[in-house]
Amino acid sequence: MSPEPVPPPPPPPRPGCDQGEPLATRIDKGDEAFRAGQYETAAELFRSVLAGLAQPERGLCLRLGDALARAGRLPEALGAFRGAARLGALRPEELGELAGGLARALGQSGRRLPAGNPGGVPGASSGEPAASAPAALRDLLRCPRCHWLLHEPVTLSNGLTVCRRCLELGPARPQARRVNVVLSGLLEKCFPDEGRVRRLAGQARGLQRQQQPEAALLRCHQALELAPGDNSLLLLRAELYLTMNNYEPALQDANAVCQNAPLLTKGHHVKAQALSGLGRTKEVLKEFLYCLALNPECNSVKKEAQKVMCEVFFPASENVYQNLTPSTQSGLLTTTLKAQCHSEGNTQPLDEDGEAGSSQNPSENSDVFRGTRSSVLYFLLGLHQEEDKAVLESILPIAPSAGLKRQFPGDLEDEKDLNDSPGKIPKKEADSSPQRDMNSDLGGSPELLIDVTDFECALCMRLLFEPVTTPCGHTFCLKCLERCLDHAPHCPLCKEELSELLASRNFNTTIMAEELIFRYLSEELSDRKRIYDEEMTELSNLTRDVPIFVCAMAFPTVPCPLHVFEPRYRLMIRRCMETGTKRFGMCLSTEHAGLSEYGCMLEIKDVRTFPDGSSVVDAIGISRFRVLSHRHRDGYNTADIEYLEDEKMEGPEYEELTSLHDSVYQQSVTWFTSLPDHMREQILSHFGLMPDREPEPQSNPSGPAWSWWILAVLPLERKAQLAILGMTLLKERLLAIRRILVIITRKMNSRQELVNSRQRNN
Repeated sequence: MSPEPVPPPPPPPRPGCDQGEPLATRIDKGDEAFRAGQYETAAELFRSVLAGLAQPERGLCLRLGDALARAGRLPEALGAFRGAARLGALRPEELGELAGGLARALGQSGRRLPAGNPGGVPGASSGEPAASAPAALRDLLRCPRCHWLLHEPVTLSNGLTVCRRCLELGPARPQARRVNVVLSGLLEKCFPDEGRVRRLAGQARGLQRQQQPEAALLRCHQALELAPGDNSLLLLRAELYLTMNNYEPALQDANAVCQNAPLLTKGHHVKAQALSGLGRTKEVLKEFLYCLALNPECNSVKKEAQKVMCEVFFPASENVYQNLTPSTQSGLLTTTLKAQCHSEGNTQPLDEDGEAGSSQNPSENSDVFRGTRSSVLYFLLGLHQEEDKAVLESILPIAPSAGLKRQFPGDLEDEKDLNDSPGKIPKKEADSSPQRDMNSDLGGSPELLIDVTDFECALCMRLLFEPVTTPCGHTFCLKCLERCLDHAPHCPLCKEELSELLASRNFNTTIMAEELIFRYLSEELSDRKRIYDEEMTELSNLTRDVPIFVCAMAFPTVPCPLHVFEPRYRLMIRRCMETGTKRFGMCLSTEHAGLSEYGCMLEIKDVRTFPDGSSVVDAIGISRFRVLSHRHRDGYNTADIEYLEDEKMEGPEYEELTSLHDSVYQQSVTWFTSLPDHMREQILSHFGLMPDREPEPQSNPSGPAWSWWILAVLPLERKAQLAILGMTLLKERLLAIRRILVIITRKMNSRQELVNSRQRNN
């Protein structure tokens, strides 16, 4: 390098730079301005402090360089770092701001990124599928993670479908799920060549992981014969060439990727590795800066760029100060600024031990800085700017102006580093390379190849409706699968255990299958939905084909908990919930007719399902009915019914009914309170508290609630209960309750007298 001329005197003070202030105050102001984003002001403050020092301070040179880099004044920033290099060898971690500034300048010079697309995938945003409705079949069949056409599609428990490889590369432990049979068959049918390419690429990656680069390279060649120019395959082959130290062919493949997809970070990263193997350092730095321009928060790439910058901009021959002994270098760099700052206040500088006084060897300090101060100031004052511009022009397409203001593209500031491990590009970028459209002319539109048989349920043999995919990869209609699981917790096709699916009840529909059916089989889907709606309407009828649970006696207003475990009744309860009626009838079983003539309609309040598929149903009686006819549906009973209501009383009959009502109510309370404590506790735990007396006996069409409660707890035969349930006169039911209570009370009294008599005899 040619000898530097003697620098001119320091420039006059600029606005914001008070030369009368102590140096420490100006340094603090510069730090505050830098933190506030006022990089121009910070740079001038640091420059003014350095110009006023008798001996340059390396730390201030670095601060000046950082401020200038942030301000976009890159040639001047490079000069500041050169000055720091004259005082001590630069370390890569000290060049973070310079690397960021160069990357931003490169991005502003013509390689701006689309908003929210750091990986460079055309038409894809972060974390979102590349397809949008309406979209082509290829776009609908893209993986939402890698944005490629699906390969070995696996449907997750949440209903999303991804490539098996994407699932294995994910941060979480892969779920034990197999390939979706329906979607895999559709892909093989519509895109057979691409499926073969993906299989070959998968085999190549597997051989690469097994450290068999020659065999992996052969698979890559075969895949590229089918899909020439595919970026992912070119990158894979370039990586294999790098493994085998074949840098020239690796550079050719990486360069082709960068031309096809200039916004793909991994392409530039692989190209930088190939150039590094060839020793082309300046080009290596340029590619690393492209990576940073695309993803400025990638710490691993930034570290690599900073290492190369040390070699390109600050070779060891320019770090003249590094020949000093470590003890001398440490002493100079830690005491110089302290001495200058304290001299402003007429105080003595602190030595290395923090005590006031002069340095142990002041003559050594002055000898060193006498030869270095002028060369450092030569760079700090920007006198080497033209040479630095020429250096930057050899790396950047357009040399940035010295006055370029700080500007961050809004679409880059919020991007996060997805993978900080050294030597790796973030996973999202590594796996989201765009795939060229192979076989765009397949001899016919793939959409025309789709028909109902591609989405046919293997159980009902109809178009899939609300398709659900099991962990074993088979897809069924939701209702069909639930009915099969009512009988056994196994897949209906492969008989794989599905106990976990049954326990979790996580029946999320397969989103991709639904979208494909909606787009390409809309007419068939409309017919399928019409059939389903007709079935639901038929099941919702509360007078015709009402579902009947043949079990026990139930009464209006009385709770009736049920344990449902039979497959037919699981289906019946589920349909009651799906239709929204939440109602079913309860009847007794009879020997000849099959169903009792009278029954009670129950309303479901809550259903608690157990892991084995059984459930506890909390229901309560709401009304009575008479069975007109009955039949079977899918294993359970149904009936046509008519509802029963009490006949209304008026005039003297009503007054008589009111008197009877109050009397029987009091009689019932007396009988219940006379029961032993343990019997009362059992009744209360099962049926709850006895309802209060109603002021108007005929307010409920079925009669007072307390009368049904007392009938439920009285020890009656089912025939007697059934006869009372069918009565439509409240007076008859009250008289029946009175007779029953009289008989029961007499029996209780006779039994008690017998016990007392035995006790007297004893």
